Amino acid sequence: MSFALGFLPIVLLLAGFPIYLVLLSSSAVALMFFSNTPLNVIHQNLFGSIDAFALLAVPFFIYAGELMGRGSVAQRLVDAVQAGVGNVRGSLGVTTVGTSAIFGAISGVSAATVATVGRIMVPAMRRANYPEHFSAGLITAVGAIDIIIPPSVPMIVYGVAAQESVPRLYAAGIFPGLLIGVMLALYVVWYARRAGIPGSAPFEASRFLRALRRGLWALGAPVIILGGIYGGVFSPTEAAAVACVYAALVTRFVYRELSWRDIIQAASQTAYFTAQILIVVACASIFAWLLTVNQVPAALVAWLQALELSTWQVLLALNLLLLLVGCFIDPLSAILILTPLLMPIVQSAGIHPVHFGIVLTVNLAIGLFHPPFGINIFVAQSVLGLPLKVIYRGIVPFLVLYLIALALITYVPVISLAGMRLFF
Repeated sequence: MSFALGFLPIVLLLAGFPIYLVLLSSSAVALMFFSNTPLNVIHQNLFGSIDAFALLAVPFFIYAGELMGRGSVAQRLVDAVQAGVGNVRGSLGVTTVGTSAIFGAISGVSAATVATVGRIMVPAMRRANYPEHFSAGLITAVGAIDIIIPPSVPMIVYGVAAQESVPRLYAAGIFPGLLIGVMLALYVVWYARRAGIPGSAPFEASRFLRALRRGLWALGAPVIILGGIYGGVFSPTEAAAVACVYAALVTRFVYRELSWRDIIQAASQTAYFTAQILIVVACASIFAWLLTVNQVPAALVAWLQALELSTWQVLLALNLLLLLVGCFIDPLSAILILTPLLMPIVQSAGIHPVHFGIVLTVNLAIGLFHPPFGINIFVAQSVLGLPLKVIYRGIVPFLVLYLIALALITYVPVISLAGMRLFF
């Protein structure tokens, strides 16, 4: 059994097999050759694992982001944020941070933000003489905020895997997301002063109000989503459905930018992305079930208890593991594989499961742009047409900032738990 659940998955991953096939094949081998459990447990877990109301939010949020990303919503958000920032040094960089955070509060998908905002902001920074590596590194790193601030698709998956409240996780992600956003914006201002990069047009109330009016409908999406959840009007799944309807109405009838064909294409793309996510969820559930019935989590807890590690040492070990895994495996797969293994350890160490959920998410957000395999890196390369070495160079300072933020979020739990306690 240890061969099927330990050695075989590693071999298949190194051979380049898709993660869902790795999980499904390893589980099937374990059941056929090392267990007396009937094989019908496979299809029971496959279908039972995705029969969760919370998972309905995933396609809805993706669809809302697809609709918003196809029109001029991102440009309207950029104009509103830039008009509000004014002529602060590095204003285009600060605008990139702000716009990415707001766009992420609509879709919750990191790669979509890197592609959509990157197409607008990187050429603008290039025209303003920002160094190529800096602008590429910024958009690659700032897109990772999107899985930390609500609504976050990985948080939905963690909530299902850990049986934790998704609204509580969303509330807990607010202050960590703001912390990282402020740190990135301050670094941009410091870098711009040091590099002699000027600001853009000075702040004008009339210009800001015009830009705000143009982007009002776009800015309304995160307000409706988050306000509805925390106001108790609807659940995250219902909020996602409302976001879909809102995005369709705004892009089709208010801005009049999308045709019915565009809306259908967005639905098709959403179905493709959702299928990719749910097949991993389904296959990971079988693998996690096998780990549980074979007492692997219990053995890990017993081993750690024998080491007599303090809470801070457990958190350090968890962070190192999550950072390593995040460099090679996408966030959703990592959450589904690791959560059943790590939750008993988290509970035995007295760590709040919501706090751990945020720590887990921040670690995997770093993995999105951590060289060499971070998905945001390849999205940025595709959109911007830059060599990988240029993007790698630009990522380094932002990676350091994220690691500092991770240390603060890990060892100052109130940063995560304050948002949860504020609303619940």
